[in-house]
Amino acid sequence: MADETITLYEAIGGDATVRALVKRFYDLMDTLPEAAHCRAVHPPSLEGSEAKLYDYLTGYLGGPPVYVEKHGHPRLRSRHFGAAIGPLERDEWMLCFRRAMDETIENPKLREIIWPPIERLALHMQNKE
Repeated sequence: MADETITLYEAIGGDATVRALVKRFYDLMDTLPEAAHCRAVHPPSLEGSEAKLYDYLTGYLGGPPVYVEKHGHPRLRSRHFGAAIGPLERDEWMLCFRRAMDETIENPKLREIIWPPIERLALHMQNKE
């Protein structure tokens, strides 16, 4: 029997888990008082943001490259220049993502694998002091 390699996307549960993660992330951002600064840099409706994060994470975790197919190269930092992201907004974003991940991805080892690059991404997105 050959060893099979699966992607993080498959390991966490595929589409259903990515959808649950993204939904929970934006629910937390929209409702947690301690995420108010992060929420303030987003548009009034989070639908577009939610759809794009879903598309991005799907491909990022090894699923279909839907973000690239729809929008081209992510260029995440340049796409976020219009939003003032300082340490407070960054940390609030990470708080929401970490909680959403803890609530939607059952396996703690998978969360440990996913978190460091997500944290680096959040640090990279900061564009003000």
